[in-house]
Amino acid sequence: METAYEDLKKGERGAWISIIAYLFLSTLKLTVGWIGASEALKADGLNNSTDIIASIAILIGLKIARKPPDENHRYGHFRAETVASLLAAFIMASVAIQVLISAGTSLFQADHETPDMFTAWTALFAAIIMYGVYLYNARLAKKINSQSIMAAAHDNRSDALVSIGAFVGIIGSRLGLGWLDTLTAFIVGLIILKTAWDIFAQASLTLTDAFDLEKLKGMQKTVEKVPGVRGVPTIKARSHGNVTFVDVVLFVDPDLNVIESHDITEYVEEALLQEHGIRITHIHIEPDGH
Repeated sequence: METAYEDLKKGERGAWISIIAYLFLSTLKLTVGWIGASEALKADGLNNSTDIIASIAILIGLKIARKPPDENHRYGHFRAETVASLLAAFIMASVAIQVLISAGTSLFQADHETPDMFTAWTALFAAIIMYGVYLYNARLAKKINSQSIMAAAHDNRSDALVSIGAFVGIIGSRLGLGWLDTLTAFIVGLIILKTAWDIFAQASLTLTDAFDLEKLKGMQKTVEKVPGVRGVPTIKARSHGNVTFVDVVLFVDPDLNVIESHDITEYVEEALLQEHGIRITHIHIEPDGH
């Protein structure tokens, strides 16, 4: 369990890096987009400004998740991390709708102001920065098995793609396609909405105790190979933030005594830890044939 809390603390580093990057880039994009008359860059900057709020929500969720179990939370507070991901998704969706309405209205206007070239270079610079943040957070999320940091990483990657799209839109607009910058802003809104939906869907599945069936089958095969296990009639798993809880029912030789049966449960726990990184396993023993 201590390792889980240490991993959550490492996850806070990823959230802070995202917050700092978004603070810098949102200020830069909104300022340059306004001066250089780029709807796409302003939409991208607005996206990043809401990403700050989403990243703060994730940071708070990680801090709450580190609290030890208490009377009302016997399993700990790990799911606060998933709730934070859910809140981040709602924030992103609300901004996406605002961007879509604004860009959709501008798209049908006759006049389209041509953005300055430096807005394109700003978008490209931002894409490079955000892709670097994505690589860092994606590696960190896999290392510590953090759903909220992986959600942040996916958001980072979407932001990098959005900035590349803004760059292309601005270049096209300067080549005579004045409407392309506004169209890119609309596409930015759609990308933000898609990212919000993906994060919402994953967080919802976790909060309703859904679990990857292939991973569960892999765990069952691991348990079945443990010496002394005669069958695995039931195996269930659920995620609480970066911690997975597994419940297993085992069939064993009915003639075994309590100590021998207990030894088998320890072998099962060790096998699940070594092969699947499962730290918390609840095991129920049943005599085979009954």
